[in-house]
Amino acid sequence: MNVQFLAIDGPLLLSPAVYADERGWFSESWNRRRFAEALGKEDADAPEFVQDNHSRSVQGVLRGLHFQRAPHPQGKLVRCTVGEVFDVAVDLRRDSPTLGQWVGERLSAENQHQLWVPVGFAHGFLTLSAVAEVQYKTAGYWSRECERSLAWNDPSIAIDWPLQELPAPHQPLLAPKDAAAPGLGALAAAGDLFAPDNV
Repeated sequence: MNVQFLAIDGPLLLSPAVYADERGWFSESWNRRRFAEALGKEDADAPEFVQDNHSRSVQGVLRGLHFQRAPHPQGKLVRCTVGEVFDVAVDLRRDSPTLGQWVGERLSAENQHQLWVPVGFAHGFLTLSAVAEVQYKTAGYWSRECERSLAWNDPSIAIDWPLQELPAPHQPLLAPKDAAAPGLGALAAAGDLFAPDNV
């Protein structure tokens, strides 16, 4: 497994080895020991994944930006198994020097890349292909009480979504809760950023 460190400390881009021949291909998509090594941890200290999620989206759907507050935060290991998405993680760690900064990567069935989105980050993706299926493991169970959203188009964050790749009028399809999500300033005022002891 190849591990790429990104511009912000925390998220990682993982590229599993793919073994292909005339029959097709094989890939080990998850290995706890290798994941722990990628995080610089011992096997026993790796995040424990407790839930697998699977979503299907049509072109233009933007899901996110989502995160969960303490006491039930979630880390996510995200991959795209059908089609292609632009996957984003935004730093919401209150005392981080990169607070409000983001990283984005193309995840696709073809490249088989995976994005590790640790606790302390909001996560979202834009569907670029006609349809896409995204699967992700979560370190932490879903909690309605702890779930929060961050505005996908907050100008203070200025995510460079590849909207030009969508059919005209180049606008994403959003769930009502995502369309109404607050910006970074409102989250900070509400005390919804991650304190150092919550990451």
